[in-house]
Amino acid sequence: MALPAGDQRQLGEEVLAQVERERIRYVHLQFVDIAGIVKSVTIPSHELADCIDNGKWFDGSSIEGFARVAESDMFLKPDLSTFAVVPWQRSETANARVLCWVYTPNGEHFPGDPRVVLRRALSEAEQLGFSFYAGLEFEFFVFGLDDTGGPPPQDRAGYFDHSTDVTAYLREEMVSALEDLAIPVDSSHHETAGGQHEIDMKYAGALTAADSAATLKYVVKAIAQRHGLHVSFMPKPLLGVAGSGMHVHQSLFQSGGQQNVFYSQDDPYGLSEIAKRFIAGQLYHARGMCAINSPLTNSYKRLVPGYEAPVYITWARINRSGLIRIPKFSPANARGARIELRCPDPSCNPYLALAVMLKCGLDGVRRELPLPPPVEENLYQFDRKRLKQREVELLPSSLGEALEELQHDGIVQEALGEHVYQRFLEAKQLEWDDYRKQVTPWEVRHYFPLY
Repeated sequence: MALPAGDQRQLGEEVLAQVERERIRYVHLQFVDIAGIVKSVTIPSHELADCIDNGKWFDGSSIEGFARVAESDMFLKPDLSTFAVVPWQRSETANARVLCWVYTPNGEHFPGDPRVVLRRALSEAEQLGFSFYAGLEFEFFVFGLDDTGGPPPQDRAGYFDHSTDVTAYLREEMVSALEDLAIPVDSSHHETAGGQHEIDMKYAGALTAADSAATLKYVVKAIAQRHGLHVSFMPKPLLGVAGSGMHVHQSLFQSGGQQNVFYSQDDPYGLSEIAKRFIAGQLYHARGMCAINSPLTNSYKRLVPGYEAPVYITWARINRSGLIRIPKFSPANARGARIELRCPDPSCNPYLALAVMLKCGLDGVRRELPLPPPVEENLYQFDRKRLKQREVELLPSSLGEALEELQHDGIVQEALGEHVYQRFLEAKQLEWDDYRKQVTPWEVRHYFPLY
């Protein structure tokens, strides 16, 4: 998946010419840690040529999940296809950013680099003749701060509202910044809750989609901060209103071709046998994937019955209470055939999430797993007896339960690789243990007078 040496050389010359032409003063070398947080090392632009040839050394021991102190030295190599000028820093001190690959001192790709994890899964798909495409939908809240320091929603608009959406200008500025960074946006709108918004990314190859997702999270935060506002990607920042999800549309295409292998004109849902087995694989591994797709203790305040966030491991076309939905598309546009996984939230690491989705889907294809019948009824109206009759399982109800499922799912572990799996599990177990020890205001309010 790397560019040939000649193409890399030409791209390097084009980037350096752009730096000169646009008078770029600083370049941010960016990568993500295991939690999906964007990290950055900034170099003066005159150092970029040497960085392209030789990389830039840094200490990885302080990066979440990267390396122990004894193995801390690493270096960054820019992926020049991601080079872009930071649109809100076009001035006498113009800045640019470029995403990087992380290498070990012996010149090998670092196994803890989330981009490497996804690239490994994509290479496996390529060996089977597939290219993996994804489109991510990001929901988030925009907050101001009141006199008590609390975060009230910045507006009181509702789903798709326009006249009452007083922060529409902010969303437009966010979308403009993303498109200036060569990240195409499909659409944006106000979401269900006050202060809640959604930006949907254009369908793209999975690595490009993950790069765009990582970039989106820091871009929208930066734009909000410029207006004295705060963006939160917490899955459930407020009680009693809808949480924020990151629905992921997915499909497989024939490698190097235009054929969407998820489509079949002979199926009522427009799904091929490969698509059905892919869905079956993700349903089979849904509980094992959950800690990656919903990685915070707060994630499980969103994954509860009664809201649109799915907790039932089922699939359907029109039923939004199920885990996987089959969006409608025109039969004249077979490229639109796709599935939508609805449980991930925007706190996840997009590289790891897409890697495990792909790996689990491919496991279903390889093993020819049978797809259970769709469930089109509203599952929130089912009682436990009826759920049991329909053999409907539920997602984990806590991070602790999700981590237990992760430890029993060899395919998800294989997708992550030993390094990332062990570091992720260790960090999240510490987080869960710390959370379990907390005494919350709710407990004091409900139990103190009685016990």
